[in-house]
Amino acid sequence: MIKKQLEADIKAKLLGELKIRFTENMHRHPDLCWSEIESRIVARPTKLWSLQEMERTGGQPDVAGVDEKTGEFIFCDFAAESPKGRRSLCYDLEALESRKEHKPKHNAVDLASEMGIEILNEAQYRDLQKLENFDSKTSSWLKTPSEIRQQGGAIFGDFRYTRVFIYHNGAQSYYAARGFRGRLLV
Repeated sequence: MIKKQLEADIKAKLLGELKIRFTENMHRHPDLCWSEIESRIVARPTKLWSLQEMERTGGQPDVAGVDEKTGEFIFCDFAAESPKGRRSLCYDLEALESRKEHKPKHNAVDLASEMGIEILNEAQYRDLQKLENFDSKTSSWLKTPSEIRQQGGAIFGDFRYTRVFIYHNGAQSYYAARGFRGRLLV
């Protein structure tokens, strides 16, 4: 079982990095206050652990806003390209198991679950792209509607030619330049 608690020094370092990123990027969350966010993170150690996983895998998490339904803060990956520590993954376990050879080490859906985060859906990905442009050289798997997944496909997005594109691919495919972006409510 994975220990979802952070040592004091790792916790302090992560909170410092998150505060700096938050402060340096106020255009992402102009009406929010770091002290309120920090107190909520500190009170939820498993969420802090998930933020560390986002950071460890290259996601550069930051606050993207507040969930209108729950009032929770929305953390998303703000790395310019799909997080390096989450690339070369097929979409889900079914896709991974369907590969006869050259299997990747993992799949996006299960890795996100292990990290305690959600893969962005198409609407969330488009909303994130309104804050800044992401994935101009990479692409990111997106939470795929069941009717597409049942037919063997999965969707992914990227940013090219000044616009967001959403495409499809076989869920079993994987590429060195495709990962996934996560979302965490705190």
